[in-house]
Amino acid sequence: MIGRTLSFYLAQRFARTVFAAFMLVFVLIYAVDLVELLRRSGDSQRATGVLMAGLSFLRTPTFAEQALPFAVLFGSMIAFLNLSRKMELVVARAAGVSVWQILVPPVAVIAAIGVLSVVAYNPASTWMKEKADSIESSIFGGPVLGSAGMWIRQKSVDGQAVIRADSRSGGGVDFHGIHVFNFDDKGNFLERLEAGSGELHEGYWMLHNAVVVAPGFAALPVSTYLLATNLDRTEVAQAFVAPETVSFWRLPALAAQTARAGLDPTAYELKYQELLARPLTLSSMVLVAACFSLRFFRMGGIEYMVSGGVVAGFVLYVATKVVSDLGGAGFLSATVAGWAPGIIGCLFGVYILLQQEDG
Repeated sequence: MIGRTLSFYLAQRFARTVFAAFMLVFVLIYAVDLVELLRRSGDSQRATGVLMAGLSFLRTPTFAEQALPFAVLFGSMIAFLNLSRKMELVVARAAGVSVWQILVPPVAVIAAIGVLSVVAYNPASTWMKEKADSIESSIFGGPVLGSAGMWIRQKSVDGQAVIRADSRSGGGVDFHGIHVFNFDDKGNFLERLEAGSGELHEGYWMLHNAVVVAPGFAALPVSTYLLATNLDRTEVAQAFVAPETVSFWRLPALAAQTARAGLDPTAYELKYQELLARPLTLSSMVLVAACFSLRFFRMGGIEYMVSGGVVAGFVLYVATKVVSDLGGAGFLSATVAGWAPGIIGCLFGVYILLQQEDG
């Protein structure tokens, strides 16, 4: 193993460079989001410049968290290239230090950053995003929208029903754009309802301005329609909570509660596994960066190596999104979808480094 002094030096260099890259990404996201909020500020008299700046600051950590792997990738590449440009890697290799020994401190410090981002940064960013959503709703008004609406399956004394709502407001008790598909106990379709709005009460839904469409009958408009339910407000409100806005510590309980409500908890389970695998995913970014950044400056071709690293990072990002979408759709288990990108990235980095160093 390499000495403690060199290990601390490498770890410090990587931590500082990755932090600088992340802060650069943070500032860029903040600037873009602030410009967008300032553009929207004309729609509300309550939206002042100072308030929009604070609101954007509350929103930015959640967006920046999604860009953390890229910050680690580019920060690692910059750190490797700086070490190579100053001939520090040449001296270390000449002293008999292998690339695997050089990689131990960076991987260790990046894994530690990954753990810290999960147990501390993620809860803080989700809390700030929740506050930002509340402030944004009070300033600009209107219902709180879900990414794809809300789908609920319920079973009550009236039979089975599948309910969709486009949005909610009033603290999660008022719903808008409601569509209901009613079935009997045997699963036979009975009727379809469309209501402009509705509220969830204890034991029943109250739908307003509804239209009832049953097979063989003309559409029947009704001012108020009552539908029995076995769900409570807390369980239904969870359907509008995006996984990105839920703290790491709350995800397991929320997934279990969502499953008890008859909803699909896959999104929360997938997000939880992705957070658990984040230290491994960030470590894989260091290995990928090493594959394209350990070339000495005097050997030339640095621009092609850096371009290769950028392309590899982009391909890994696309693969991660594809695997995540497959996991969210149920084609892959949440565990496989959450851990596969990090494992594949590590295997790719180790394979390329073996070919370069020992092949």
